[in-house]
Amino acid sequence: MRPPPLLWLGLVLGVLGAACGGPSDHHYVDGEHRADYDREALLGGQDEAEEYTKLSLEEQQKRLKAIIKKIDLDSDGFLTDDELSSWIQQSFKHYVTQEAKKQFGEYDKDGDGLVSWEEYNIQMYDRLIDFDENTVLEDQEEESFRQLHLKDKKRFEKASRDEVPGLNLNEFIAFEHPEEAEYMMEFVIQEALEEHDKNGDGLVSLEEFLGDYRRDPTANEDPEWILVEKDRFVNDYDKDNDGKLSPEELLTWVVPNNQGIAQEENEDYYKMLHSAAVGIPMDYMNGQNIK
Repeated sequence: MRPPPLLWLGLVLGVLGAACGGPSDHHYVDGEHRADYDREALLGGQDEAEEYTKLSLEEQQKRLKAIIKKIDLDSDGFLTDDELSSWIQQSFKHYVTQEAKKQFGEYDKDGDGLVSWEEYNIQMYDRLIDFDENTVLEDQEEESFRQLHLKDKKRFEKASRDEVPGLNLNEFIAFEHPEEAEYMMEFVIQEALEEHDKNGDGLVSLEEFLGDYRRDPTANEDPEWILVEKDRFVNDYDKDNDGKLSPEELLTWVVPNNQGIAQEENEDYYKMLHSAAVGIPMDYMNGQNIK
């Protein structure tokens, strides 16, 4: 039995999304909301958030006022949901880009501005790994690892957009965060189909969506998370109500829309702005004057 799938890095993604996958390994830790991530997203990144905490209260308030002015796109003195959502989405893109840039420097061992497949393996696994694509391993754990490694390799190859071996920075960002690169969407859909479309019809049924879950015969009903996933399948993903997810519908599952998620999180951000703005005579709730 496995928990509901969450994509990418993670993917996807909490306040700012997903991929891939889903919920975010930054925004949530062990299923618990991480408030620090909200602060990092609002302020522009982890480095910016750490710098903010070192400032005096007066300097923090100045910094916050400057950020609010940037969020207020039309400079009318009011914050709206759309303006805050736009800022959150920009912050997320900046956040994942900065994270990928840091990783890029760690992976690019020879400093040539490219991350080779060999360098990626050495950084990730401390050794060069090369599995035969057609040889299934007897050990179940080793076979699972082989499958994951081959998926990584396919994504690595797809992220490369030229004939030059290795990934430049932009390609590396697309490899690490395919949900941020338009040219990776087809690959994301195909990868999801390969994982979930067990009967090969190009669609994902509810049963395939739930994976290997089977109800305990001694239980009277499904566990809560299954009920939640079923509700999402029916009400959020299966737009045409045909009982299956098409490739387009599948994309809304594996790559959640950052805008929609950001809007859902707006209230938390208003509260955070309000609580952080000690001493500033402002009401940050939607549509209220911020001057």
